[in-house]
Amino acid sequence: MTMRDVLLRLAPGTELRDGLERIKRGHTGALIVLGDGPEVAGVCDGGIEFDVPFSPTLLRELSKMDGAVVLSEDGTRITRANVQLVPSPTFHTSETGTRHRSAERTALHTGVPVVSVSGSMNIVTVYADGKRHIIEEPAVLLTRARQAIATVEQYRIRVDKANQRLFVAEMNRYAAVEDVLHLLQRQLLLQRAARDMDDQIVELGTDARQLRLQLTELRGTIYHDIAMLVCDYLVAEGAPSNELIDATIDTLDHLPDRELLNTATLAQVLGLPATEENLMESVTPRGYRALSRIPRVQKSLIDYIVAEFGDLDAIRAADAERLAEAKNVSPLWARHIVEGLRRNA
Repeated sequence: MTMRDVLLRLAPGTELRDGLERIKRGHTGALIVLGDGPEVAGVCDGGIEFDVPFSPTLLRELSKMDGAVVLSEDGTRITRANVQLVPSPTFHTSETGTRHRSAERTALHTGVPVVSVSGSMNIVTVYADGKRHIIEEPAVLLTRARQAIATVEQYRIRVDKANQRLFVAEMNRYAAVEDVLHLLQRQLLLQRAARDMDDQIVELGTDARQLRLQLTELRGTIYHDIAMLVCDYLVAEGAPSNELIDATIDTLDHLPDRELLNTATLAQVLGLPATEENLMESVTPRGYRALSRIPRVQKSLIDYIVAEFGDLDAIRAADAERLAEAKNVSPLWARHIVEGLRRNA
């Protein structure tokens, strides 16, 4: 189970989070294992074995005992209580408290998430997926999330400006390498900022409903937009294959953050001229971005049109009859596309 999955189970509005809040208010501390498979049974010593439905109040009462509480893997039942955890001491831990050391070593030994609640500090710490994460108060997370959404909003504004600038240049036949890289850079920054915020608001649970709606609106169709830009400008013989497109997007997705600000790196990924003096070199799009702006035109249809005509200039120069000669393009679609390009121009 990944850390993200665990945080979803511990988010405000869930029964498990309710139980943790009750434990914090009682200042008793707790050690909770989120799974009861054989790997967990191998590190459990003593305690009480039973099988009862999970409830926040019962979790609170059972946590008053010194030992750990073990939940079923799906979190719907409590299977053990007052258990002493005896993981292998060979697993390294930087924790100093007995409860936290046991929690981290148990998580490393079994691969099962473990939650530790400090009785004195009232801090909830999660150990999962080889990581350690402290659950912060919703008010703190909300403040941070609002700051993050403001950042995403600024990226959205910059993307829209760069997108319009490139589209105007494309329709007037003066698009340059610099315009393409400028837009791609801002699209990738928006994508990463939105993805980072996804991770932040996971912990807010039901408290993040409005933020999720706002983030969805700001993100828009960014993944599709990046794909269309790559389809238009990736250097390849003819229209690039789906496999090549996916590989290029994956490469862009895994670039270090510092490389996003390096236009030469982005140019190399696309196969465009990477030197400073070549940034103003003109480029002609294949037509994916322009055609995708026309309602109901799918990428599969664009592939046939690009395969037939080669680039946007040739597509725009064709009338409806010539456009209908492309594979799978009916006269009705041809007229729809010609009219759509005329309107967008």
